[in-house]
Amino acid sequence: MIEEKKSSPKSLLPGDKRPIPAGHSTGGRLEAVLRSGGFAVTAEMAPPDSADPQDVYDRAAMFDGVVDAINATDGSGANCHMSSMGVCSLLTRKGYAMVMQISCRDRNRIAIQGDVLGASSMNVANILCLSGDGIKTGDHPEAKAVFDLDSMTLLKVIRRMRDKSQFMSGRKITKAPDVFIGAAANPFAEPLDYRPHRLAKKVVAGAQFVQTQYCFDMPIFKDYMKRVVDLGLAEKVFVLAGVGTMVSAASATWIRHNIPGINIPNHIIKRLKDSKNPKHEGQEICIEIMQQLKEIEGVSGIHLMAYRQESTVKDMVLKSGILDGRKPWRPSYN
Repeated sequence: MIEEKKSSPKSLLPGDKRPIPAGHSTGGRLEAVLRSGGFAVTAEMAPPDSADPQDVYDRAAMFDGVVDAINATDGSGANCHMSSMGVCSLLTRKGYAMVMQISCRDRNRIAIQGDVLGASSMNVANILCLSGDGIKTGDHPEAKAVFDLDSMTLLKVIRRMRDKSQFMSGRKITKAPDVFIGAAANPFAEPLDYRPHRLAKKVVAGAQFVQTQYCFDMPIFKDYMKRVVDLGLAEKVFVLAGVGTMVSAASATWIRHNIPGINIPNHIIKRLKDSKNPKHEGQEICIEIMQQLKEIEGVSGIHLMAYRQESTVKDMVLKSGILDGRKPWRPSYN
């Protein structure tokens, strides 16, 4: 088994460009990039509808050399796929840095705490805490939602497991999970004035990094980040701004009207509509947004969500120049 290389927190200090958020440090690859002041790149990988491990390896390979960690989604959209735990198990063996997503929708506190221990035991250094999409939006609308916990409570539970070596019951954990704790943030959900304060609550609960909803409306996001900085949150949590690519004006319009919290401005939809190659235009828009995000104070990286377009990620990241010549890890067999 090839393990994700870890180092002591002290080795992360030289060259830091910003105050290091207080709290536990795992020394995992993603956290090391963030704490060294590097502009981090993460990408979301849609798990396959398959039990073939090669399907997972092939999808992960599309990100080789351009991302610092890969998110394994957990029943995204309330649809059934290979589990986040299964994907993480396969890819940590290959040396990939993984962000295991945990949705509160499908499991109770007993199962979730067990998953946290299992993930840490196989060297998953990063966990993203999510409430989960509503059951009715997915392909199993008759399923029973659990929601024993919500995302805010889950942050507190994992922090307690890690920092106090205790389950929620108070029972002792003999070897605490060593994890970098993350949360989601949506700067575009109403009421907008509340969003920075919602982030502050997640930081208090235990979030060390956040990955945001898709950022298309830059004026709103810039205002959000200004308030995040003014509140001192940029010194306590790493913000990875969500980006993605639209394939057509029709799909962008549908998303704007049907998915809460995703604002796609008219000028972007017009660019897609007027383009002779809207798919390529969507990629160019994504590249431009990544470049803009890199210049915003308080933004520590980007999180690429290219659903069913994973093959475009490498080209977009390289063209954007956001890595500044840095070369993220890639498997030794490449």
